[in-house]
Amino acid sequence: MSESKETSSNLSETLFVKHKQAKETSMLTCYMPSSEALLGEKRKQHNSSWYRNLRRLQWVWQGVNPIEQEAVLARIASSKNSRTTDEWLDTVMGYRSGNWAYEWTKLGMQHQNSSNEKSGEEMAEELFSASLCFSIAGYPHLKNDSLAVQAQVLANAAYSEAIKHTKLIVKQIEVPYQNKKIKANLHLTKTDKPQPVVIVSAGLDSLQTDMWRLFRDYLAPKNIAMLTVDMPSIGHSSHWPLTEDSSCLHQAVLNELPNIPWVDHHKVGLFGFRFGGNAMVRLSFIEQRKLKACISLGAPIHDIFVHADKLKQMPKMHLDVLASRLGKGAVDINSLSGQLMAWSLKVQGLLSNSKTSVPILALALEGDPVSPHTDNQLVAIYSDYGKAKKIKTKSITQGYEQSLELAIKWLEDELFR
Repeated sequence: MSESKETSSNLSETLFVKHKQAKETSMLTCYMPSSEALLGEKRKQHNSSWYRNLRRLQWVWQGVNPIEQEAVLARIASSKNSRTTDEWLDTVMGYRSGNWAYEWTKLGMQHQNSSNEKSGEEMAEELFSASLCFSIAGYPHLKNDSLAVQAQVLANAAYSEAIKHTKLIVKQIEVPYQNKKIKANLHLTKTDKPQPVVIVSAGLDSLQTDMWRLFRDYLAPKNIAMLTVDMPSIGHSSHWPLTEDSSCLHQAVLNELPNIPWVDHHKVGLFGFRFGGNAMVRLSFIEQRKLKACISLGAPIHDIFVHADKLKQMPKMHLDVLASRLGKGAVDINSLSGQLMAWSLKVQGLLSNSKTSVPILALALEGDPVSPHTDNQLVAIYSDYGKAKKIKTKSITQGYEQSLELAIKWLEDELFR
């Protein structure tokens, strides 16, 4: 076993030892009494067995083995250890068997350990799998969740180790911004000449290291580079608060591209998942001369921000994430919904006054409450050659693959035009 792998095994043991009694994730966000009552009613109505929104298909697409995933969820569900909320299976208290962070970290360590018996790409893939499991261990990455912070350290360490063993090239880039540095990962297939590049951002509850498969399976075969950036308030970007200027960090990265020798800054695309899609669409309006194409997938654009009743219907995990990103202490759901109006790109005047020359493909799953078809149609109307597309949910995995193939074709057509 190499020294770095030993270090990483020991790292997980030492990181979590202090957290046997860590406060459980679902109880970290404080609400005002009136909002507590609302959450209590909602819990009875929704009748969900989980606090977290289980993104089974997304995680499998990102590279989690579906059988291993179900085994982890089964261990969490069947745990006899005490829970903070009996109705929610994933609220086992403390860092012990059945606890969300514990079980996903354990799976990550299994992949890390099995990487020791492998070499080259196989070793890298095991380490990328470990990184993804560690990231899910921290999901939804609430600010003051000590277990999530430790899981993130492991995810980044495994990713850094994985990139040493893959033929594909990953360079860790630092972009100066407001006296700090934005940390981004630049993924390339070669360095002999500049490549077209896509800036990729996930939502408010996942890390940039979750995007490996998007590069390996979709962008790398087309010789398109991928530059991942965490949203403000999460991961490497946690120093910066989330404000209605949701694309501020991506804009700084975009402006840095002429100084990065491996990318062609005349051929830049954007790809945003969930809240990352809001940031990318926004950037397509404010920096349109520097961009060739944009994809948003499941992005909240307008509807959910201006209808308080829809926000109140959101599961507690989503409300916790928003409160965490905005740095809220005691949350009042009514005032939170008022504040979020500023995030609507229509309220900001972008999707109401003038068009962008950037062709935007706005995708969402059919019936998605966060990203209704009306939002995506709005984006398409205000984009030259823009298009809105509903992904049928009858075969959601197939829908996911189809939408990604469509997205990559869109990027390819525009970047190599």
